[in-house]
Parts: sequence; structure tokens; C-alpha cells
Amino acid sequence: MEYRHKFILEKIKKNGSVNVIELAEDLNVSDMTIRRDLKELEQLGLVCRFHGGAVGSRRRAHEWPLMTRGVVNQKQKEIIGRYASEMIVEGDSIALDIGTTAYQIAKNIEHIKNITLITPSLPIAQLFFERTDMRLILPGGIVRPGESSLVGEMTRRNIEQIFVDRLFIAAGGVDIQAGVTEFNMDDALIKQALIKNAKEVILAVDASKFDKISFTHVADLNQIDQVITDAPPPEELRQFFKQNGIAVHIALDMLDGSLENSNKSAMQK
Repeated sequence: MEYRHKFILEKIKKNGSVNVIELAEDLNVSDMTIRRDLKELEQLGLVCRFHGGAVGSRRRAHEWPLMTRGVVNQKQKEIIGRYASEMIVEGDSIALDIGTTAYQIAKNIEHIKNITLITPSLPIAQLFFERTDMRLILPGGIVRPGESSLVGEMTRRNIEQIFVDRLFIAAGGVDIQAGVTEFNMDDALIKQALIKNAKEVILAVDASKFDKISFTHVADLNQIDQVITDAPPPEELRQFFKQNGIAVHIALDMLDGSLENSNKSAMQK
């Protein structure tokens, strides 16, 4: 194995992820050389590339720390967040899941007035602490270290008392047989409570989550009403969504037009 490959793997082991530009500077080579190295390491099954860098490879979906997940597929999550925000209008009651994709949705609804927002995510809630033109609900409970999310029986019971128009949830994995899955059982129980009382459940995930299975079950796919992602799902999943009347919105379409135009390309029943 080349020295550069060993250096890259050691840095991933230490930091959880690597950045192309930083690696090029550290190793005194071009960005193109680093991208070629990362491609070779991915072909060996040792890393998983994303735009601008890479993380360590896992055969099953693996929960990276919150800060690391923030840089994995960041651009895709930003676009998904922008797209999802266009589905929210003044007067809506919505629930936002935890995690980096939900955070991107939250960043894009800061201008929408007169909404009711419930979230178990402290980073998301913090975006709205100073708002006086909306209602923010934190369900209480135990703070999960490292994730800054609220979990536990108190959280679940409080969420079950609230009904919302739309729920936006993320996932660790999306698979036809396993359904929507998550890395952590505590988070999965909270997601299930959110799903229970939502009129519409919208799954917001980047395409890397398709055909992946995480640790624990959250929901069957037929409990989902719409999917927002950044690239078309694999054919088997696409057919399942179509046959079950689940609209699939490709958020990258938003770059070329409005939500109204991109909705025309949604795969519907």
C-alpha cells in the first residue's frame, strides 16, 4: 500500500473523515491525485467517498458523530433542506427530526411566520429561541450525549399528545424489506412517536441511505407519504414507491427551477 493511502487511512481513523484540499496540502500533491487515491481506496472497500472528502467504509449503515455527519454529503443535504422548506407555509404545524438533514430544513424556514414547530433536536430548537412570531415546542426528556437530542419515556409521552400537519424525518437506512431504520433505539422510539400523530410523513434522506439497513426498525415504507432525496432511488425502491403512491421528489431538480416545476418530475402513482 502506498504511503499516501496509509496516511489517508490513519487520518480517517483519527478524525473520522478527511478533506481533499487538506490532504493535498498535507501530502504536497494535487487535488486530482487525492481524488484518485480516494477512488482506489473506495474500490478496495476501505473508504466511502462524498463530495470533497471521505469517511471510513462500513458494509452496514454506521452512525458517525453528529459533527462528522455534518460534512458528509453536505451539499446534498443543503439542497434537500431548501426543497423541503418550500413545502411549509404560514400557519402549518410541523415536526422536525434530529440530525443534519433536519437541521438544513430548519435553517431554511427561519423566515416563515406563524408556524408551530416541535422537535427533539436541541441544535434545531436553538435556531428559533429568539423568534416571537412562531410557537416552538421542546418535548422535554433526557439529552442524548453527542447527538444533542431529547430521548426517553417523558419525550415519547409528550410527543404522543401533539398532532402535526407534516413530519420531516431522516433515516440511517432505507430498505424495501427492513423499511426505515435508525442507528439508535432511543431515537427510533421518538421517531415512531412522531410518525404516529402526523397527518403527512415526509422522508428526507440523501441517496446514500438507499439500500442500507441500520440497527433498529423505525417504520415500514408504506407509512411514508413522500420522499425528498438528491438522486433517483435504485430501481427496485423506485418501483415500490410508485406502486404504493409515494411521491419521490428529486431535490437537485430545484437548481433548475421552482418547486412547482420540480414537482412535475416527482415519481407518483
